[in-house]
Amino acid sequence: MKSLTFRLALAFTFIVAATTALLLALGGWMLSRQVIDGLALLHEAEFEEVRGRLEPDPAAVSAEELRQRLREHAEIDAALFLFQVRDGAGNIVFRSPNLGDTLLPDTGSRKDHRVHRLASHGDRVLISEFTDGPWHVQIVSLLEPTERLLTDYAKVSMLLLVVVLVAGAGLGYGFARLALHPVRAIRETAARIRADNLGERIPVPGTSDEIAALAELLNRMFDRLEVSFNQVRRFTADASHELKTPLALIRLHAEKLRGRLSGDEAAVAEIGELMEEVDRLHKTVELLLFLAKADAGVLAPALQLGNPQPFVAGVAEDAEVLAEDRGVAFALAHNDSGQMRFEPTLVRQLLLNLITNALNVSPRGATLGLSSTVVDGVWTLALADEGPGLPPEQLPRIFERFVRFKHAQGETRGHGLGLAICRSIVELHGGTITAANRTDRSGLVVTLRLSVGA
Repeated sequence: MKSLTFRLALAFTFIVAATTALLLALGGWMLSRQVIDGLALLHEAEFEEVRGRLEPDPAAVSAEELRQRLREHAEIDAALFLFQVRDGAGNIVFRSPNLGDTLLPDTGSRKDHRVHRLASHGDRVLISEFTDGPWHVQIVSLLEPTERLLTDYAKVSMLLLVVVLVAGAGLGYGFARLALHPVRAIRETAARIRADNLGERIPVPGTSDEIAALAELLNRMFDRLEVSFNQVRRFTADASHELKTPLALIRLHAEKLRGRLSGDEAAVAEIGELMEEVDRLHKTVELLLFLAKADAGVLAPALQLGNPQPFVAGVAEDAEVLAEDRGVAFALAHNDSGQMRFEPTLVRQLLLNLITNALNVSPRGATLGLSSTVVDGVWTLALADEGPGLPPEQLPRIFERFVRFKHAQGETRGHGLGLAICRSIVELHGGTITAANRTDRSGLVVTLRLSVGA
């Protein structure tokens, strides 16, 4: 409902409907004025006929003669007009029978046309004032036929407005779809450009308009991205060679030196610590290279269709061995069968990283629980430990790089990259990973959802 196509169609419909409503309202006002002006012209023509009955000298006509001369004329035009005549003193000397008990107000105007509502029965009328000698003539027409006409016009206008709304919505949607077709083509092409086909570009229309300028701008952006991705690829390849080889040489020389200094226990111990640090640095380099590839989008896992149940059972066997060595019990609480697409090596690394972290914070005698469920194409894995948990403010940072927390023994271990690796693996599978403190007891629950179904 919030798409640009919908908003453009809505705007188009609103503009067309508002313009149509304005024109219809203006037409109604003009029709009303035209009818009133037409009645005023009829009144003037009617007054000329009345004046003809008072010729040659209106001042010489008595009140009785005026009544006699106008009575027949008023009867002839009774269906169209109502008449009232006053003398110079303001006394009513003649009223047409169709006026009934209604008295028309005396405005004192010599010539005027105005709309008035009769107090006797509320009808709206057009009163025209004329003066001929001593006589003040008022000619009246009921506006009820005019109001019926305007009411019919309003009904037809409303019907037309509804038709315009429906037609405008359809035409607006079609217009928006047609106008945004180049934008959709750009979006579809841009969505296809990934790390494995960075050389593809958006077709540039032959027109020199905003769409062509947008396509050219995006193509220039993709050019820069391709250069950056290539630099990252070269960096990862160079770093893999330039960092791993010196570390391997350092370890090799350290082993030789330890053999030569076998009689010096202190020197041998220091060399052993040196080799442990070299191994730790080597592992950190491996993890950083993995994260660099994942961030650059060059690490595309080869997803395989398989049943998570035997896979999780195999990981659980290794977890039981690791837990037993730490004096912790491991329990596979639930293990669903199903069909999912995943990369077994990466998911195994992910689960073992989580299990190792959980064992590091679990006291002896605790229980580590894992559950695996497959529902509607979503594979959910939950690992619950019985460690101390984490303060709520630290939970959002648990999967950040180089973030380390103290374990149960008060130590700060690791390199702070394991959980960041876990998040990258989950994202490569189109999933999410979260951590929360347990509500039934102390401990942490890490939940990951992989949504790459069959």
